[in-house]
Amino acid sequence: MSHGAKHDASATPSTTLAADAREAGGFAGFAARVALLAGRPATFVAACAVILAWAVSGPLFGFSDTWQLVINTGTTIVTFLMVFVIQNAQNRDGMAIQVKLDELIRATHDARNALIGIEHLDDRRVAAIERDLDRNAAHER
Repeated sequence: MSHGAKHDASATPSTTLAADAREAGGFAGFAARVALLAGRPATFVAACAVILAWAVSGPLFGFSDTWQLVINTGTTIVTFLMVFVIQNAQNRDGMAIQVKLDELIRATHDARNALIGIEHLDDRRVAAIERDLDRNAAHER
């Protein structure tokens, strides 16, 4: 790797994600940790167990409106909060991908450096660049 960056060949994406989650601070760190935990199979099993416990408790509570309200409210709150956590994780992932793509463009001798940062342009300008690239690709065939 260039610029003195270190690369651990033994690191897997999940171990580096876990390390990043531990190092990040503030909401980004919190969101990274929650996203890491939410994506684990054990978390899914725990969520299924909560739903099963709720369903089994139905006869005990006479399948009342309150019994239904408990699961509806709980799942709505969790879903609402997870939207922000997931969006934060996607924003970070998108930024990281853009930085990696920009570095690949810079490192490729025949690449057009003008494409770096086009994600910040408006849709009309990006569409014009796409049409230009399509025309160039058609001429090269």
